[in-house]
Amino acid sequence: MFELIICSLVTILPDYLYRRYVQNKRFGKEITFYSVWYELRWGITGCLLLTISLITMIFYFHPATNSATLFFRTIPILPEGSGRVAEVKVGFSAPVSKGDVIFRLDSSKQEAALETAKRKIAEVDAAMLTAEADVTKAEAQIQEARSAHQQAKDELDVKSDLQRRNPGIVPQRDIEKLQVAVDQRQAGIDGAVAGKQSLVARLSTLLPAEKASAEAALAQAQVDLDKTFIRAGVAGRVEQFALRIGDVVNPLMRPAGILIPEGAGQRVLQAGFGQIEAQVMKEGMVAEATCISRPWVIIPMVVTTVQDYIAAGQFRGGEQLVEAQNVARPGTILVHLEPLYKGGLEGVTAGSSCIVNAYTSNHEEIVAKETSTGRKIVLHVIDGVGLVHALLLRIQALLLPIKTLVLSGH
Repeated sequence: MFELIICSLVTILPDYLYRRYVQNKRFGKEITFYSVWYELRWGITGCLLLTISLITMIFYFHPATNSATLFFRTIPILPEGSGRVAEVKVGFSAPVSKGDVIFRLDSSKQEAALETAKRKIAEVDAAMLTAEADVTKAEAQIQEARSAHQQAKDELDVKSDLQRRNPGIVPQRDIEKLQVAVDQRQAGIDGAVAGKQSLVARLSTLLPAEKASAEAALAQAQVDLDKTFIRAGVAGRVEQFALRIGDVVNPLMRPAGILIPEGAGQRVLQAGFGQIEAQVMKEGMVAEATCISRPWVIIPMVVTTVQDYIAAGQFRGGEQLVEAQNVARPGTILVHLEPLYKGGLEGVTAGSSCIVNAYTSNHEEIVAKETSTGRKIVLHVIDGVGLVHALLLRIQALLLPIKTLVLSGH
């Protein structure tokens, strides 16, 4: 409507003034309801063409969309394993901090495993004390074997010396028996030393390894027990949490609820613009938005990201070929916008629907020396007509509550 009024001021109005004051034709006389098209045909035709051109230029170089939303990511509340709920710590809707327990699963099996691991460590500690006593006992046995060996060796030396001085005084058979006894006592020493080495190896290597394994099993049991306590990974709010004691939860099929992170949907506004505007949408473009949850407020925005892909064109590989005509609706160019000023989205409810206008700026090209005068004029016109779109957005923001509350029929 505004474009039509503006264009009529430079087309229909001059045509009428020419007919009125040059040709002396008046409304109700020469210009009637039936002859107005013939009399003002040049002005009306020019107005229609100029209006269409102006609207096309405005909506192409200063794109707008109603498909803008403050999307936010929700976090499913899931245990790492299946189980039956034993305790619920939060209500249907409640704020939670990072690390707070939301609910607890039945942990009898994990507690039994933890107790078993503790008993195993105690068992290994007792075995280490017993092994230390066995090492002391082995040292005493070695000392006893050495004493017996020394006694047999001394007796052999004495009788060998007597036989050497007076052959025949000691039977050869007695000397051989003493030699066998010395060898036997030496074997006893070697056996006792080997037994001690075995006990020392068990005390210094085997039992510590068993204790380390038991401690690892204890740590694993403690981890399994801790997994029965489902905690909040981030600060946020639990919503529509209807979990009750006795429910069975499963990480694959039965999530427990939804956690909305703190500040979700308060940083980025996502808007979908038509594909025809793919060449116009650029990072750094200034934009404006008005949202239903915060009426009568214009929020200055800036384009931070323009997605290079159109979501409607994605597919998953399978056993069937893609048929292009099955795409029901053309996709949009997804654009991320952030507030131009800090706190710009405060008061806007996450998930709210918004209207967004983006504005093309050609200032750098206009001030460039190599830009021709004609192109500068065209670029000035393109940038200038953005004012019309900004005015339309403000009218939409003004009428949005009336349209929603009165004209929607609800």
